[in-house]
Amino acid sequence: MIKILHVAAIAGLIGSAVWAYSIKYETIRQTEELARLERAIEREREMIAVLRAEWAFLNRPDRVETLADAHLPEVVPFSVEHLARFEDLPDRPPDADEIGAKLQALGLGAPTATPGTTGSVPRATATTPTTRTPAR
Repeated sequence: MIKILHVAAIAGLIGSAVWAYSIKYETIRQTEELARLERAIEREREMIAVLRAEWAFLNRPDRVETLADAHLPEVVPFSVEHLARFEDLPDRPPDADEIGAKLQALGLGAPTATPGTTGSVPRATATTPTTRTPAR
C-alpha cells in the first residue's frame, strides 16, 4: 500500500513540475509577444507623427495660396453680394406622381373591379389565414 502512495506522490510531483514549467514558458512567450506588439505600436506612433508633420507642411497657408492662385484663377473671393435672401429663392415645385400621370394619359387611371369576386367575401381574403391576438 505504501508503494502505491509513493508512486502516486512521485507522479503528482512530476505532473506539477511539468505544469509549472509549461506555465513558465507560456509566460515567457506571452511576454515576448507583448514586447513585440509594444514595439509595433511605437513604430506606428512614429509614423503617425511623421504623417502629421508632412500634413502640416503641405497645408501651409502660403503654399495653399500659391496653389490656389495657379490652379484656380477664376475663383473670386466671397463677398456679401453672393448671399441671397429667403424671399429670392424660387418656390418648390409641387410633388408630381409621374407614373399616375402616365396612367391617366393612357386612360388606365380609373379603379378596376377585382376579377373572381362573387358574393360578399373576395376569394383572396377567404384563403388568407387569420391572425389572432394572444389573450392576456
